Amino acid sequence: MSSPLSPSLKPRLSRPDWLASPTVLRTEVLAGLVVAVALIPEAISFSIIAGVDPSVGLFASFTMAVVISIVGGRKAMISAATGAVALVIAPLNREHGLGYLVAAVILAGVFQIALGALGVAKLMRFVPRSVMVGFVNALAILLFLAQVPELRDVPWPVYPLVVGGLVLMVLFPRITKVVPAPLVSITVLTVITVAAGIAVPTVGDKGELPSSLPVPGLPDVPFTLDTLKIIAPYALAMALVGLMESMMTAKLVDEITDSRSSKTREAVGQGVANIVTGFFGGMGGCAMIGQTMINVKVSGARTRLSTFLAGSFLMVLCIVFGPVVSEIPMAALVAVMVMVSVATFDWHSVAPRTLRRMPLGETLVMAVTVACVVATHNLAVGVVVGSLTAMVVFARRVAHLANVSRVIDPDGGRAVYAVTGELFFASSNDLVQQFDYRNDPDDVVIDLSATHIWDASSVAALDAIETKYAERGKKVAIVGLNAPSADLHGRLAGQLTGGH
Repeated sequence: MSSPLSPSLKPRLSRPDWLASPTVLRTEVLAGLVVAVALIPEAISFSIIAGVDPSVGLFASFTMAVVISIVGGRKAMISAATGAVALVIAPLNREHGLGYLVAAVILAGVFQIALGALGVAKLMRFVPRSVMVGFVNALAILLFLAQVPELRDVPWPVYPLVVGGLVLMVLFPRITKVVPAPLVSITVLTVITVAAGIAVPTVGDKGELPSSLPVPGLPDVPFTLDTLKIIAPYALAMALVGLMESMMTAKLVDEITDSRSSKTREAVGQGVANIVTGFFGGMGGCAMIGQTMINVKVSGARTRLSTFLAGSFLMVLCIVFGPVVSEIPMAALVAVMVMVSVATFDWHSVAPRTLRRMPLGETLVMAVTVACVVATHNLAVGVVVGSLTAMVVFARRVAHLANVSRVIDPDGGRAVYAVTGELFFASSNDLVQQFDYRNDPDDVVIDLSATHIWDASSVAALDAIETKYAERGKKVAIVGLNAPSADLHGRLAGQLTGGH
């Protein structure tokens, strides 16, 4: 019996993008496996920074990745426990204990959902390209510096192992790209160290891996106003830092993949993921830039499946293959992260030819962003300081674009001043000094047809000009205002200093 619905009215089931072809599916699965392996020592290290058991960081990485793969706004981006979040919540755990830390993670998720709903993601449009370039370069430097401790005071075989891993990752893609080079490098180095009995630091040396899945539950804290007062500042700081890193990472992945993502959905998704993570006893997290670069740039993943599998494989590796994973030499993971840092750095941005052509202000903004991030080890601080520096540079540049020219009528009865450029707080500061109040005739015209009034400072400057002329018995006519400027001037003129 045929369906009564016409073909156009039948519901269409969209096919998941990771089922587009066997090649895509293989790429996503292998990328998820590589990221999962790289996540284990990172999550353990961040747990140590936060002062919690390694399982707390590993559980957070598991739940964050799985949840964000479903509710996030950026495909293929990896979210897990991060160093930035660990630094924020470490004092809370140290002073009040794990229960308060978990409660703060849940509250941070609530804050992120609220901020996402309020449109905080739209602020990304105010992050200039020079800050973005500085952010990427600083990230690459931090990724590299994070590997340095793994190369200090270690047995000498670590160094040839790292070099061998790098060589494998450079040469293997020339043979085939079916299997990700990082996975090959990790496997080969592990086999060599185990088979030859080479004693080098391993993943197992970082901490004990969990042997069971996390169990949901409520944080062990009194549900009182005092508890809220304790955790709220940490939760808000975590929410802001997490959103900042996640939005910047999403924007970076957008550029790498030449695709768009929903920053608002990502902000809300980060909140949902942190709430779930908190109820499972995790330390919370955000977008993980290094692992995202492994997933997207090195392994070529493009769908949500790789993110989901990264979290799923993480738990499988810990619970089922814990003894095997513990034997992975840290040298293999160091080689992977060094390769990621080299691939992430924007070498074109620091090439002499680029620096010669780039405006000095743009280069300064990039350098300030890099310096702040490297000095504080906080990407969010660098982005904020870099953006503020860019605003100052822009304001100084635009301030010099406002010019005033004066023309006297042939009969000497009227002076006409033509103002060009943009009038705002920086450019209007010296506007008052550019008029000849003493020698001008009784009728003065200020032509603003070639400018725009942006703020109250400019209206106040025009008021001051009219006042100075009025004190000398001279009349001023302001003409040529466009509609928005006329509206602002009409509402504020004479109101900012109590009238003339």
